Amino acid sequence: RTANDHERTRMKNWLILRVVALCSLAAHAIDVVDDRGVTVSLPQPPQRIVSLLPSITETVCALGGCNRLVGVDRYSNWPASVRALPQLGGGIDPNVEAVVAQKPDLVLLAKSSRVVERLESLGLKVVVLEPKNHADMRRVLDKIGQVLGTGDAQRVWREIDASVSAAAQSLPASVKNTRVYYEVNSGPFAAGESSFMGETLTRLGAKNIVPAAMGPFPKINPEFVVRANPDVIMVGERSATGLEQRPGWGNMRAVREGRICRFKAEDSDVLVRPGPRMGEAARLMANCLLSKAP
Repeated sequence: RTANDHERTRMKNWLILRVVALCSLAAHAIDVVDDRGVTVSLPQPPQRIVSLLPSITETVCALGGCNRLVGVDRYSNWPASVRALPQLGGGIDPNVEAVVAQKPDLVLLAKSSRVVERLESLGLKVVVLEPKNHADMRRVLDKIGQVLGTGDAQRVWREIDASVSAAAQSLPASVKNTRVYYEVNSGPFAAGESSFMGETLTRLGAKNIVPAAMGPFPKINPEFVVRANPDVIMVGERSATGLEQRPGWGNMRAVREGRICRFKAEDSDVLVRPGPRMGEAARLMANCLLSKAP
């Protein structure tokens, strides 16, 4: 064979290897549509992820991606391993320079974040996800599973769903239809019927005094709560200070009879995050109903 034949064979083999490599890359490429309706193209599953929302951090870890996290927001604290990661500021206004310094190949954050466009202008891949109800949570699980290249999303959802059902089944008929006011923070902002927390309460058989028409997390006039006169009040310890002293609240049945569940900080974290611990949140709500329902 001539030198030209050898050269042609070498080039042919190189081209074949190149095509195989490109096909392999294409097979791993991911197009994900985020909560803005924007299609984000990733050449392969990301290996350096920054998560700027606690519920998303927990979801990444539940899907086996904890080892890919290189930075989180200051509120991400579960599982315990994420506490050792660089904290990059708040989810709404993170430290952009600190995010960039982590050299992430993907940043996951909420719609409410103010830095989406800035991060994109710096060349970073950004996926915006913000679950507000159970259907959102299931969808976000699928999206993050897609991004990570894992098939575990539906298994995790089934575990969450089964845990919520188990919490509901643990309650006697006597506590069903208990009228509940859930205060998310002292704005006061409430968890309405259409929020993931409200949907969990509904599955437990409770009645939310804040109707779906008011939105997932509406700001409430305290007088509205007085007029509604709930049977049980659920509130985080951090927001409960002075609750009994609010005008007119001392006359409410729940306050008068001490039917208030004050959740510790670590339990509040579980309750207010639409993530893989929603089954645990249902158990916390169920325990409250068992102990405080009239």
